[in-house]
Amino acid sequence: MRLGAVMTGVPADARDVEISELAYDNRAVAPGTLFFCVPGFTRDGHDFAPDAVRRGAVALVAERPLRLAVPEILVQDVRRAMAPAAGRFYGDPTKTLRVAGVTGTNGKTTTAFLLRSLLEADGRQTGLLGTVTSVIGGVEYPVQRTTPEAIDLQRTFRQMLDCGDVACSMEVSSHALELHRADAIGFAVAIFTNMSRDHLDFHPTMEDYFLAKRRLFADAGPEHAVINVDDSHGQRLAAELPDAITFGLDRDATYRAIDLRTGLGGSQFTVRGPGGRFELSSPLRGRFNVYNVLGSFAAAVALGVPPDLAVAATETAGHVPGRFQPVEEGQDFAVLVDYAHTPDSLENVLRAARGLTSGRLHVVFGCGGDRDRGKRPLMGEIASRLSDRVIVTSDNPRSEDPEAIIDEILAGAARDAEHIVDRREAIEQAVAGARRGDVVVIAGKGHEQGQEFEGGHEIPFDDATVAREVLKAAALAR
Repeated sequence: MRLGAVMTGVPADARDVEISELAYDNRAVAPGTLFFCVPGFTRDGHDFAPDAVRRGAVALVAERPLRLAVPEILVQDVRRAMAPAAGRFYGDPTKTLRVAGVTGTNGKTTTAFLLRSLLEADGRQTGLLGTVTSVIGGVEYPVQRTTPEAIDLQRTFRQMLDCGDVACSMEVSSHALELHRADAIGFAVAIFTNMSRDHLDFHPTMEDYFLAKRRLFADAGPEHAVINVDDSHGQRLAAELPDAITFGLDRDATYRAIDLRTGLGGSQFTVRGPGGRFELSSPLRGRFNVYNVLGSFAAAVALGVPPDLAVAATETAGHVPGRFQPVEEGQDFAVLVDYAHTPDSLENVLRAARGLTSGRLHVVFGCGGDRDRGKRPLMGEIASRLSDRVIVTSDNPRSEDPEAIIDEILAGAARDAEHIVDRREAIEQAVAGARRGDVVVIAGKGHEQGQEFEGGHEIPFDDATVAREVLKAAALAR
C-alpha cells in the first residue's frame, strides 16, 4: 500500500512510497515498514528511529524532525495518528467485523466471555480479546495486555475476518482509551460495567479515570450503548446518552433483574425488559455476576440475538479462569480464586462468598507493587470487616518490598489480621484452618500464571494450581 493511502499529511514526493508493514517497536521493523516513533513512559521511540531505518523502515511518523534520509510525516501526537493509519492499512476491518467493547473497573472479562458465548450460540463465529486470553478463528492465543496497541489491534481484527469470525467481544481498558489504542474501531456495541477506585497510579484523579472510560461512548460513537445504572458513574454516563440501553438490579432500567436467588449452584432471576419477562439461570455465583449476565444479555439482544436464545445460552455460559473460580478436591469447604484487586471488587467477592457459607469466611490477599498505594489500607479494612479470618500476603511486589506493602494493607485492617509473606504458605495456612461449611477466598491474582518481582523477574505461580496442590496434600495427610 502506498504511504499516501496510509497517512494524511504526506509530502507530495513521498506519497508513492510503498509500505508493506507498520511497526512501533524498532525490533519488529523489516524492509518496507512505516515506523511510528511513539514516546513512551520510560523510552522514546524517536531515539530508536535510526535503528528502525537501518532495519529497513522506509518512512517515519514523528513529533519532531529527525533528518534520517527517509520521508518523515510530522504529527502532534504519534499515538493518535497510529490508530487511523493502522485501520486504513488493514482495510478498516471493523467496518465489517461486529465489535463489542466492554469497559469498567470490574466485570470486563466475565462480560466479554459471556457475550461471546451468546453470540456463538446464535451461530456467529466470534473472536475474543481480553485479559485472560484471545481467540482468533476459534484458536486461543496468550495475551500481553488487556487492550493491545492500535497496530496489533487492527492486525488482529483483519486476522479474525480472514479466519471466518464475524464478531469480536473485547475488553477495553482505560489505558487503551486514554492512549488512543482503541481509536478507529467501529464499535457495534459498548458496555459499561461499573467504576470504582483503580489505576490511580496512571490517572491523576477519579474524574480523569471516568473521562477515559467515557471515551468509548463519546469518541467511538457505538451503535448501541449498554450501561449499568446501579453504578453512579453509569447513571452519569446514561444521562448523556438518551438512547442508552440500561441495566440494573436496584434502579429502574431497560433490563432489570428481580427475584434474585444465588448460591453455590449459581444464580436464578427474572429479567424485565422490552420483550417481556425472561427467567434466567446462570452457573455464575454471586450478585456481582448478575450484573455481568445482565450486561451481556442486553448487548446480545441489541446485536440481534433472539431473547429466548440468549436465555437458553446463559444457562451454559460458564466460568472464566480466575473469576470466582471454584477449586474442588473433595474437601467439605469451598475454595474460590478471584482476580479481585480493587477495593470494590474485593468487597463484592467477599459479600458474595459470605452468602455461600454456613461457617467462617477466610480471605488470603495482597496488593501489587508499583501501583496505586492508596487502595491498600482500604482493602485491609474491607477484608477485616467482611471476613472472619484475614491473611495478608504478597501479590506481585515488583520493585517494592513485600513487607512494606503488607504493612500498608495492615494499617487499615483489624489488629487480628495475620500476615504471611510467602503466598504458598499463606494459602496452606488458610486451607489448614478451614472447616466444614467454610469458604476460603484467594484474591488478587486470579488467572495470572506468575509472581512479578524486582527487575522484571517472574516466578511461576497460579493460585488455582497451588490451592489444588495444597488441598491434595491435606487430603493425603489425613
